[in-house]
Amino acid sequence: MRQIRRPARPAAALLAALLAATVAGCGSDQEDPPVTPVAAAPSEQPATGAEPSPPAAPPATVDPCALVTRKEAEQLAGTKLDAAVPVRETCTYTGPVTGPTAQVEVFVGDGAKKYLDIERELGHELRPLAGVGDETYASLEAVFVSRSGQWVSVRLVRLNDPAENRAPLERIARTVAGRI
Repeated sequence: MRQIRRPARPAAALLAALLAATVAGCGSDQEDPPVTPVAAAPSEQPATGAEPSPPAAPPATVDPCALVTRKEAEQLAGTKLDAAVPVRETCTYTGPVTGPTAQVEVFVGDGAKKYLDIERELGHELRPLAGVGDETYASLEAVFVSRSGQWVSVRLVRLNDPAENRAPLERIARTVAGRI
């Protein structure tokens, strides 16, 4: 009996071609500009023979949980809070599951600055706090403090009249500014 052989299909090649066509079809209708490799230029000394200045050092890393202690977070929130949960440049204190609803969040660095920028973009009211850090603002639920190039924000979440939080937020801004 004669066996019929099917021609071999280059499945892998077909799949790769389909994938390439799909990826190429994604995005905008415009073609991507050609990529030109750029070689790194060797470091050169200035013609004067002076040493090049070192790059500016980034602001020192600040522990967000050291900026606002659990006791201070509880005073801000007006209730007992669970232990701090640090994650990268943030520190969060939450109220117990039995209530009341309360949370204090501390952000350090780019996240704090981005939070301020978003508040501005949304048109939220930001009051400057004179004499606190290099630059400080307060909103209904947060404060934003800058000192020595380092931004920190402290956000308070409570189910109360935000006007009640104004003085405690301003106090924590002063505390944070003194610790940066």
